Amino acid sequence: MTKRVKSIPILLLCLLLASLANAQGQLTLKDALNFAIENNTNARKAKLDIDGGKYKTQEIRAQALPQITGNGGLTYNPIIGQLIVGNQAFQMGRNWNVNGGVQLSQQLFNQQVFTGLKAARTSEKYYTLSADLTQEQVIELVANNYYQVLVSRQQLNVIDTNIKNVKVVEKIIANQYQNGLAKKIDVDRIKVNLTNLETQREQTVNAVVQLENQLKYSMGMPVSTPITLPPDEFSKVETLPAMADSVNLEERTEIRLLNIQKDLLGLQRKAYVSEYYPTLSLTGNLSRTGMSDKFDLLSRHGSATYYNASAIGLTLNIPIFNGFATRSRVRQAEVNLKKNDEDIRQQKNTLNQAYENAKIQLKDNINTIRSQRQNVLLAQEIYNSTQNNYKNGLAALTDLLDTENALTSAQNSYTQALLNYKIAEIQLIKSNGNIKSLLK
Repeated sequence: MTKRVKSIPILLLCLLLASLANAQGQLTLKDALNFAIENNTNARKAKLDIDGGKYKTQEIRAQALPQITGNGGLTYNPIIGQLIVGNQAFQMGRNWNVNGGVQLSQQLFNQQVFTGLKAARTSEKYYTLSADLTQEQVIELVANNYYQVLVSRQQLNVIDTNIKNVKVVEKIIANQYQNGLAKKIDVDRIKVNLTNLETQREQTVNAVVQLENQLKYSMGMPVSTPITLPPDEFSKVETLPAMADSVNLEERTEIRLLNIQKDLLGLQRKAYVSEYYPTLSLTGNLSRTGMSDKFDLLSRHGSATYYNASAIGLTLNIPIFNGFATRSRVRQAEVNLKKNDEDIRQQKNTLNQAYENAKIQLKDNINTIRSQRQNVLLAQEIYNSTQNNYKNGLAALTDLLDTENALTSAQNSYTQALLNYKIAEIQLIKSNGNIKSLLK
C-alpha cells in the first residue's frame, strides 16, 4: 500500500509532462496566456499581495482586541533599606523578592483604530484590483510577444521561399552560362543575391529565437522549453470587430483602482482627524509577589511570604495641543486627494485616447491588409511571368531580380500590416475592458 501511495506523485508528474509535451506541439495564444497568468512572476507576486493584504487586516484588527501580557521578575537585595519612624528603624523588604502577574488592556473607544480597520478592508480590495490589472498587463505583453514571433516566422518563410526561387534561377543561369547563353556577371550577380538571402535568413533565425525567448520569459516559462506556434493565426483577419462610439471608463480596472485609492486617501484623512478624538481603554492587572530572607521562594516549606494584588481601571487620553501637527497632516491628506482626482482625470483622458487610436489603427490596418493582400498576389503573378520570360530569353536578369525584390517587399508589408492589426485589436479589446476574454 505504501509503495502505491509513493508512486502516485510520480504518475501525476508523468501525466503533467506528457500534457506539456502535447501543448508544446501547438502553443495557441489562449494556451500561452493561461500559462502566463499562472506562471508569470509579476502575476504570482500580485496574488501574494492579496494574501498579504488579508494578513494586514488581521494585524490591524488585533488592535481592537484585548491585549494580554504576562510578566515576572526575581530580585536580590544585598542591602535592604530601612524606614525610620521616630527612634525606631523598620526594614523595607527582604533579601529575595519574586513577582509575577498578568495585565489586560482593551480599547473601548479609539477612532484611529476603527478607521484603520476600514482602511485595511479597503486595502484588500485594492490588492485584488491590483492583481487584476497586473494580469491584464501580462495578457497584453504576452499577446504582443506572441504575434511578434508569428510575424518573424512568416518573414522567415518568405526568405526561405525566395532562396528556393533564386536557387532555381541559379541552375538556369549556370546551364545557360555553360552553353554560352549567359554572361559571367549574371552568374556572379545571382550568387551575390543568394548569399545575401542566406545571410538575411541567418539573422532572421536568430531574431526568431530571441523573440521566442522573450515570449517564454514573459510567460514565466523556462527559456530552454521548446515551443511551436500554429502558423494560421493570422488567417483569421477578415473583417473589423464591432466598435462602439465610446467606452464605459468606470468599469476599467485602472479607474476602479484609482477610485479605491481615493477611498484609501479619504480614510487616511479621517485617521488624521481622529487624532483630535479622545481615547478610552480598560486596564486590569493581577499580580502575586513573594519575599524571603533566603533563596527558598519556590520551596513549599520555605520562609517566603506571598501577597496578591489586583487592579481594574479606565484610561482616558484627551489631546489638547500638539503644535498644529494634526492640522498639517489633515491638509496634506487633502492635497493627496486632489492629486488623486487629477490622476483620475488624466487616466480617463489617456484611456479615451487609446481607444480612439485603436479604432483608427484598426480601420487603417484592415484597409492596408486588403490592399497588401492584392498587392502580394499581383507581385507573385508578375514574378512568375518575369521568371517564365527569363527562361525563354524574353526578360533580363535585372528585371527578374527587381520583381523578386518587389514580391519580397509586398509579402513583408502584408505581414507587418497583420501584426499592426493584431496589436491594435489587443488595444481595442483592452480599451473595452475585455482583455481577459482572450483567456477563454
